[in-house]
Amino acid sequence: MKISLSDHFTLKKLLRFCFPPIIMMVFTSIYGVVDGLFVSNFVGKISFASVNLVMPFIMILGGISFMIGTGGSALVAKTIGEGDKEKANRYFTMMIIFTVICGIILSLLGIIFIRPIAYFLGATDAMIEDCVLYARVTLSFNTAFMLQNVFQTFLSTAEKPKLGLVTTVIAGITNMILDALFIGVLKLGVAGAALATGLSECMGGLIPLIYFLRPNSSLLKLTKTKLKGGVLLKACANGSSELMSNISGSLVSMLYNFQLMKFAGENGVAAYGVLMYVQFIFIAIFIGYTIGSSPIVGYNYGAKNYSELKNMLKKGMFLMCTAGLIMMLLARILAGPLAKVFVGYDTELFEMTKHAFKLFSFSFILAGLNIFASSFFTALNNGGISAAISFMRTLVFQLLSVLILPMIFGLDGIWWAITVAEVFAFIISQIFLFAKRKKYHYM
Repeated sequence: MKISLSDHFTLKKLLRFCFPPIIMMVFTSIYGVVDGLFVSNFVGKISFASVNLVMPFIMILGGISFMIGTGGSALVAKTIGEGDKEKANRYFTMMIIFTVICGIILSLLGIIFIRPIAYFLGATDAMIEDCVLYARVTLSFNTAFMLQNVFQTFLSTAEKPKLGLVTTVIAGITNMILDALFIGVLKLGVAGAALATGLSECMGGLIPLIYFLRPNSSLLKLTKTKLKGGVLLKACANGSSELMSNISGSLVSMLYNFQLMKFAGENGVAAYGVLMYVQFIFIAIFIGYTIGSSPIVGYNYGAKNYSELKNMLKKGMFLMCTAGLIMMLLARILAGPLAKVFVGYDTELFEMTKHAFKLFSFSFILAGLNIFASSFFTALNNGGISAAISFMRTLVFQLLSVLILPMIFGLDGIWWAITVAEVFAFIISQIFLFAKRKKYHYM
């Protein structure tokens, strides 16, 4: 049975609608993790640390697409809710064209400047060649990666979340098979990991592009249009929270790596890499839910259906709270097995990773609530508040925590930093939700 944005969403219907983007994001994270798994076990911990060191920079460049996708999707969903589907299609097309232009420019800049950037990030002489090789191969496919990210959000707005799931599964299977081939069989090392990722991103970006270029049954179609600076600026401003979250997270990851090199050396960077890979999977559940629920919020805001806004806020908070508690428990239970999968070949590194994961796990309790609060304001086309929550959560609070806590608790302070940041972010997000309740009528 088809679910429309205009429906009343019971908990069951909401989960059905959001399930494909949740699985889509989890699968995306898993096939990213496979890269790290193969590199760590088949190439070694120095190469594994090298990939983790440059990954934040790669994610910053690709993160532009999250801004375009989330901000543009909210604008398009609101326009559909207002009843102007022709304008919504023009806006949608603008976002796709703009993504391609940004992808090409950013790819070229990244490929040219990656060596000095890698040194700036703290690459040692033993790491630098792997850093440069992995980044240059990966960035060659950056445009496809950006298209994949943009389409992940727009497919839910188009009421085609299942297509997003199918596309992601195809891309994920492609990546896993190629990782096994390029790294395990052909012994191509980090270049093989990067090539496998890039080719899978082509699948994730081009399949939806072909779908929307052809006549289709979704709410959205690519059509003739001209780029309008005002529309692009509005969408980007509204989606700036997702860009801020991505950039801040990457910058903080760089700081984590600096601190870990100081307190624990390359083992610390490798252990943090394992935490980040597993966090990608857990956080992907929260992000997948927001990708599915945000178009519903945006549509009902545009249609002035305030009772449904209240419904979406209430159910979203309940689901994020429940999921956060479950993830915390799973993270603590699986700390040992997950660490062993990645770094079981090194006893010292394994013990460090397992211990770190148990401390790190408490961050999941509030992470989903904070991510949902930020995305809720993006869907309401209030990019300012959304960006403020993301900025404080992913940059300010984490930056202060990772700088101050190690002075008191040593290495453990680094592992506790993200949990402390989530606590302060939760306070801020709840203040904003309460303060704006009368303006948006969601309480």
